[in-house]
Amino acid sequence: MDYEAILYDVQDRVATITLNRPERMNAFSDELLTEWADALWRSAKDEGVRVVIVTGAGRAFCAGADLRATGDEDRVLMADKNAGERRNSLRYSVHQVPRAVSYMDKPYIAAINGVAAGAGMDMASQADIRIASDQARFAMSYVNVGLVPGDGGAWLLPRLVGTQRALKMIWSGDIIDANRALEIGYVSRVVPHETLMDEARTYALKLAEGPPVAMQLAKRLVYRGADQSFLEGLEAAQAAMTIVQSTDDSREGPQAFREKRRPQFQGR
Repeated sequence: MDYEAILYDVQDRVATITLNRPERMNAFSDELLTEWADALWRSAKDEGVRVVIVTGAGRAFCAGADLRATGDEDRVLMADKNAGERRNSLRYSVHQVPRAVSYMDKPYIAAINGVAAGAGMDMASQADIRIASDQARFAMSYVNVGLVPGDGGAWLLPRLVGTQRALKMIWSGDIIDANRALEIGYVSRVVPHETLMDEARTYALKLAEGPPVAMQLAKRLVYRGADQSFLEGLEAAQAAMTIVQSTDDSREGPQAFREKRRPQFQGR
C-alpha cells in the first residue's frame, strides 16, 4: 500500500509511523485510519522490525475524530445517519487501529509530540510505553461533544491510572499537561520537545537489541494475564517458556554472559 496520510520508515529494526495530517492536527480520515492499521500489520509481520514507534507531524499527536468533516468525509460521527446505518461506524473505521494493535506483540511506543485528545488519547493509551514531549497535552474530550470514549479508552484508561482518575478525566474532559500525566502514571517519561524523537528512538534501539521471541511472548503473557486467573497465567508461562527454551537466543544469552560480551540475539 502507498501511504499519503502517514509516513512509514524502518531503520535499524525500528519502524516509525508518523501521522501526517498536521493541518488537521492529525485528526482521523478514512485514509489515515486505513494506512495506520496497514502499517501496524506490516510491522507486525516484518521479521526485520522489532520495535514500532508512533508519533504525529506538526503540533499534535492526534486530535481524534475530525469534527470539521461533513458529508462523505464523516465516516466516524455519521451525524446524518440513523442507528442502523451507524452500527458499524467504528468497527470498520477507527477500530481498524486498536484491532491491529491488539495483535502487535512487538513493543509499541507512542512518542507524544503534542495534543492527544478524545480518540487521539485513546490511541495513545493503546501503546505499551508512552514518552511525552514537555509540550504534550491530554484530554478525554468526548464529553465536551456529548459522546462516550469509543476506541478503547473506557477499558484502557482505568487500567493505566485507576478507576477514579479515569472517571474524573472522562467526566470532566479537562486538559492535563505532560507533567501531570507523568504524576498519575499515564506516561513513563517527559522529555524536552526538541529531543522527543531522539529519546524515543534511543529507547527503541535498546529494546531492538533484546531477544525478540522472549520479549514478544512476555508481552502476550502480560496482556492476556489481565483476563486470566493466576493458575491460568502459570500455565501460559509454562507454554511460553517451553517455546523460548528451544530458541538459539536462549543459549546465546548465557553464553554471552559467560564470555563477558554483549549478546547477539537473532530472533530464532
